[in-house]
Amino acid sequence: MANASEAQIDGSTLVALSLARAGVQVMFGVVGIPVTSVANRAVASGVRFIAFHNEQSAGYAATAYGYLTGRPGVFLTVSGPGCVHGLAGLGNASANTWPAVMISGSCDQADAGRGDFQELDQMEAVKPFVKFSAKAMNISQIPRMVFEVLSHAVAGRPGGCYLDLPSDVLHQTITDFEAEKLLSGAENPRIEKFGGEEPLDIEKAVSLLRTAERPLVVFGKGAAFARAEEPLRKLIEITGIPFLPTPMGKGLVPDTHELAATAARSLAIGHCDVALVVGARLNWLLHFGESPKWSQDVKFILVDVSKEEIELRKPHLGLVGDAKKVLEQINKEIKDQPFCLGKTHPWVEAIWKKGRENVAKMEIQLAKDVVPFNFFTPMRIIRDAILAQGSPAPILVSEGANTMDVGRSVLIQNEPRTRLDAGTWGTMGVGLGYCIAAAVAAPERLVVAVEGDSGFGFSAMEVETLVRYQLPVTVIVFNNGGVYGGDRRSPKEITGPYKDDPAPTSFVPDSAYHTLAAAFGGKGYKVGTPEELKSALAESFSARKPAVINVIIDPYAGSESGRLQHKN
Repeated sequence: MANASEAQIDGSTLVALSLARAGVQVMFGVVGIPVTSVANRAVASGVRFIAFHNEQSAGYAATAYGYLTGRPGVFLTVSGPGCVHGLAGLGNASANTWPAVMISGSCDQADAGRGDFQELDQMEAVKPFVKFSAKAMNISQIPRMVFEVLSHAVAGRPGGCYLDLPSDVLHQTITDFEAEKLLSGAENPRIEKFGGEEPLDIEKAVSLLRTAERPLVVFGKGAAFARAEEPLRKLIEITGIPFLPTPMGKGLVPDTHELAATAARSLAIGHCDVALVVGARLNWLLHFGESPKWSQDVKFILVDVSKEEIELRKPHLGLVGDAKKVLEQINKEIKDQPFCLGKTHPWVEAIWKKGRENVAKMEIQLAKDVVPFNFFTPMRIIRDAILAQGSPAPILVSEGANTMDVGRSVLIQNEPRTRLDAGTWGTMGVGLGYCIAAAVAAPERLVVAVEGDSGFGFSAMEVETLVRYQLPVTVIVFNNGGVYGGDRRSPKEITGPYKDDPAPTSFVPDSAYHTLAAAFGGKGYKVGTPEELKSALAESFSARKPAVINVIIDPYAGSESGRLQHKN
């Protein structure tokens, strides 16, 4: 411990200095016992602290920040219940394979097991949701453990990590000299790296693509995280192979590209004979790579940073490594013996034709001005307003059932990492946290959230956070009166002693969500016609200030569970 005659710092200050030394620029979180000083001292050390109302939203923000920046998103919680709330963020990080670190205070070590204030075995609680966790049992361990959790979060397959800071450790002190020695010694921790150990059969991958009759390139948010857009576009353009992005892969290659197969998705995955899958898992979003959605004879070339993922999926060929680097190697191999399908290739023509047909059908629906609003009319107006912003394109945040499903088909991404949605876990409640993360990570971009009223409700109080930090975020709420849209029960379901209660799916009709923004000093709009929506979008986009647009939707316009009705 420190000599009283020397300058001293406590554990909270050492945490802050460690974060700053490790390059952390932003931390999200909720302050309280015992971590308020950690937040204050982090700010004093040059780390921006974005204070939330709820740890779930702070955790979601950290995960999105990690994805958008490629650096671990860090969030701070209090002990016990705060840590439990933060588990949602850790789970979201692990499910989406995004780098995030939760730092939580915990009870005094001497009082553990005695029923201390907010006591919880937090190391045990986080186990299912993290790839690495550490607990500082002494102030001298803090710098090393801060660097370790940050490094583990991005090593190999990214994911969630956890650091536990007992209250007594935060109050311990050491000298400035001791602190500097610990900080210097903690830099560059030795973390096991991924890839590079086994040679990649790039030649075989290229041979499969070259000899395929109906090749397809599929890519997801793993490719986006790897910043693989340049070699990905090069591959597609030199080979002429059609491509299909997963929802958050949209924009790595522009949605408007002539080889985009999104509008012909069923044809593309149902008839391709070789699929190069880059940074996307063959999970529920891609129908597990199985028939009948996919051809029984399709050969998958799976590019993933995780050897375990490839072993799980058992593709025809697995390439373990960083998506960008693997694609660069594939392009180099193709350069020696180039090939290109060409616009008149039967497979390219079939996808182009089917896509045009489906887009034409969709445009017929979108062209109509339907009032009261269905989902298509306002979505078309929003699409056009976002596209009119040009470059840098706004970052779109989308959650909800019908709102997200329709938006996935209608809204267009032409730049990488400009779409955030419910993701691999289908998480509702991410909206406002993602908005805040996007605005902080990319301050040059406008952020536009297109939310269902149910999804918005999970984190609506964070509108105050938007206003407090004056972030350039416009939140558009599709208000159809409830989950999927009000009361959809059949008469025979409305029975029993509580039959006069509102339906489990119902909210207060015509809820005035726009007044929430106004209550905190932001701008609120209530719209029900095309002209009103166009005016609200133009004004809010131009102002680049926090705004909520309450779009009144016909409660019977959507469908229950969106496109996942078979699961409900």
